[in-house]
Amino acid sequence: MAYAIEGRLLEACSCGAPCPCWIGDNPDGGSCDAFLAYHYDRGHINDIDVSGLTLALVARIPGNVLKGNWKVAAFVDKNASPKQKEAILAVHTGKLGGPLADLSELVGEVVGVYDAPIQFNFTEGKGTIRVGDVLAADMQPYTDAQGRPTTLVDTVFSTIPGSPAYVGKATSHRVNLPQHKMSWEFTGRNAVLGQFKFEA
Repeated sequence: MAYAIEGRLLEACSCGAPCPCWIGDNPDGGSCDAFLAYHYDRGHINDIDVSGLTLALVARIPGNVLKGNWKVAAFVDKNASPKQKEAILAVHTGKLGGPLADLSELVGEVVGVYDAPIQFNFTEGKGTIRVGDVLAADMQPYTDAQGRPTTLVDTVFSTIPGSPAYVGKATSHRVNLPQHKMSWEFTGRNAVLGQFKFEA
C-alpha cells in the first residue's frame, strides 16, 4: 500500500456558502480564491509516518472547479523532516495514485512550495488555521435545530472524496501572498470542514 492517511480538512473560499463548486456549478463571481488544509491525525505514506503534520494549499481557480487549471502555492508543515515533506508532496501531486491523484489533476501550475509553521485546531466542528504570516482563517459549521452539523454527501466534487463534508462559514479568511498575486480577505464566506480517510 502506497499510503493510508486519515485526518481533518479545513477549506475556505471566496464563494458564498454553501460553495457551488461541490455541486459542479460555477463559482460565485466566475472565479474562486481558496485554500485547503489537510491535517494528518495518523497515517503513513510509503512507510513514512506523517501523523500530526499539515499541508496547506492556497489556490486560485479561474472558473468551474471541474475544468481544472488551478494555480497553487503549497505550504508544508515546518516540523516535517525532508523525507516526510517528500512523501506529503508525492501523495498530493498524484505520484502515488488513489483519490488524491484525481484531485491533483485539477492543478495546472504550482507556483511555489514553502516550509511554514502551521497551527491547526479543529474541535466540535469549529476550525482555526494559521500558516505563518500568509494565511489565517476561523470557521464554524452550520447546524440543524438540534445542533448537529449540516453535511454534504454524494456530491459531484469533493476535496475529501468518500467522506461527508460539514458546510460552514468562515468568520474570517485572509491570505497574504503578493509575490504570487494571491492576496485577499473575506468575512462570512464559504467554509468546509470534514474528516478524510484515503488509501491507495
